[in-house]
Amino acid sequence: MLGRDRRQDRRDDRQEDRSLGRPGGGGNHYQMRQKMVAIGDDFWIENDRGQKVFKVDGKALRVRQTLIFEDAHGTELCKIQERMLRVKDSMEIEGPHGENLAMVKKALITPLRERWVVKIKNGPDLDVQGNILDHEYSIGEGRDKVAEVSKKWFRLRDSYGVSIDPGQDDVLILAVAVCIDEMAHGGR
Repeated sequence: MLGRDRRQDRRDDRQEDRSLGRPGGGGNHYQMRQKMVAIGDDFWIENDRGQKVFKVDGKALRVRQTLIFEDAHGTELCKIQERMLRVKDSMEIEGPHGENLAMVKKALITPLRERWVVKIKNGPDLDVQGNILDHEYSIGEGRDKVAEVSKKWFRLRDSYGVSIDPGQDDVLILAVAVCIDEMAHGGR
């Protein structure tokens, strides 16, 4: 009887995990490719209906790594740049006119989990915690989760999902996920 209850609990947990990245779970859901960018490469971020909604353009002719985040019509929404003179693991997210929106940097390494901090220019800082290498982590303001990243939602080996709570800045949260992916998996 006890083993049957555990199996049912695991089955319920898997069902809940799958529903997080599906329509109807609240907020917006996006599909991203693992290790999305090599210098000079472009990639699309799709919504939960399979529509290409954002493009990340990897600029090849720059001294430092620069990624341009655009909407589906080619309008620049933000720019992600590696910071050469700062702490090794940091990337800056700038608005379309060069204003600083956020700084993403590695904060703490523990044996099983990594922790990153996102310093938001005009808002509360965000904490990123979980298993970054396996794309299983959450983004939150203090104890309140604002977004979740997971590979469990897709069967495609090189894809992962980003589920963003209502009322959040989707572009900023997706740019943070791109920064973390780039810094954590840049050597692949």
